[in-house]
Amino acid sequence: MILVKNSWKLFRKIDPKFIGEVFYGKLFQQLPSLRAMFKGDMSAQYGKLVDMLSLVISRLDKPETVNAEIRQLAMRHVEYGVRPGHYKLVGDALLWTMKQGLGPDWTDETAEAWITCYAMLSNTMIKAAAGIGKG
Repeated sequence: MILVKNSWKLFRKIDPKFIGEVFYGKLFQQLPSLRAMFKGDMSAQYGKLVDMLSLVISRLDKPETVNAEIRQLAMRHVEYGVRPGHYKLVGDALLWTMKQGLGPDWTDETAEAWITCYAMLSNTMIKAAAGIGKG
C-alpha cells in the first residue's frame, strides 16, 4: 500500500491530460471498440480518471470506505457497458502507463504492489457488478 501511495504521489505530478492520452491511447489500441463508450472530447475524462484514482489511492488504508466507493463505481461502469473482461485490459493499460510515467522509479516491487492493488480493486468491482439484479 505504501509503494502504491508513494509512486502515485510521484506519478500525479504528470499533467492529467498527458496521463489520459497515454492511458486511453493504450486502452483503445488494445480494444478499439471501447472508444465508442466515450462520447466526444476526452479532455474531461482524463481529469476524471486521475481524480478517481487519486481518491481511491488516498483511501486504500480505509478498506470499508474504499470498497463502498469501488462498488458504486462498478455500478456506474455497468451502465456505461463495462464488462468483466474489460478490467484486465484497463489494468494492463494502467500498469503500462504507470511504468512509462515513473521510468526508473517503476521497480519490480512497485509493479508487484500495483498489480496486487489493482487485482483487489477490480475483483471488488467485478463482484459488485455481478450482484446487480440479484436481490
